[in-house]
Amino acid sequence: MKKRLLLVGFIIAALVSTVRSEEPQKSGNPLFPGWYADPEAAFFDNHYWIFPTASLPFDDQTYFDCFSSKDLVEWTKHEKVLTNDSIQWAKRAMWAPSVVYKDGKYYFFFGANDVHKGEIGGIGVAVADKPDGPYQDLLGKPLVNEIVNGAQPIDQFVFLDDDGSYYMYYGGWGHCNVVKLANDFKSLEPFEDGSYYREVTPKNYVEGPFMLKKDGKYYFMWSEGGWTTSNYCVAYAISNSPFGPFERIGKIIEPDPKVGMGAGHHSVLQSPSGKWYAVYHRRPLTEKDGNSRATCIEEMFFNADGTIKPVRLTFEGVDADPVK
Repeated sequence: MKKRLLLVGFIIAALVSTVRSEEPQKSGNPLFPGWYADPEAAFFDNHYWIFPTASLPFDDQTYFDCFSSKDLVEWTKHEKVLTNDSIQWAKRAMWAPSVVYKDGKYYFFFGANDVHKGEIGGIGVAVADKPDGPYQDLLGKPLVNEIVNGAQPIDQFVFLDDDGSYYMYYGGWGHCNVVKLANDFKSLEPFEDGSYYREVTPKNYVEGPFMLKKDGKYYFMWSEGGWTTSNYCVAYAISNSPFGPFERIGKIIEPDPKVGMGAGHHSVLQSPSGKWYAVYHRRPLTEKDGNSRATCIEEMFFNADGTIKPVRLTFEGVDADPVK
């Protein structure tokens, strides 16, 4: 009898183990240890990449780490791919990267110095041969230094349109501009009317712009509220043009008092499998410090009419989405 019971026990254990092994792997949230914010998600070199801000006291926020993965579950940390040792004009914090691949090079756009009128700072560009750097200053000065249309030059996002044009959306202090980048990313190009800056600020805009194009429509997204507060969130608009008008539709990422607060400053990633993911930061419920921000991911879904379904915050994250 004891031998039979033992055998039955082994069989049950094996069955349980098999069931567990067949359960899909989950990324979990946060995606990786450490305080990281403003995540820029991208797909380069057959890997998923996340380029976040090192969420530290302002004057300590002088470098960038990045993370890579083949499946959204296991992440490799690449330390200090860009530091302000390589950016001589960046004397204070650097944050909110936007990284693009072009002609065999990787271009890393960032904000630095929390610039005000008459100061040196704003949006810079660095370049490297690999996604994980090391990155070096492309210009030796900011690409955008001046405050135009009331927009502090921070929180830039670079968007490639179908016609090959590169547009950069940026802005803090409740204003957002779009500019057209020159082919070498070393300067701005004028629009057809001769202007270099167009304000595209939607209702309730604060910071953190992001743009994607799907089915011929331009989806413009931004963060609202205060990044150190519980009301931080993401809203969006849809337009037929990269210049708007961007009429606010509603919120798509909001804090959840059961999961996390201060959820915002996101990016969107489409995987090779076709799935859409929102990558964002949030503050765990146990944390009060404004810099205690962690990078998380959720799957994002569209309605039949093209609008975006509100993103549900989770601790589980997303299923593994392996790159083949």
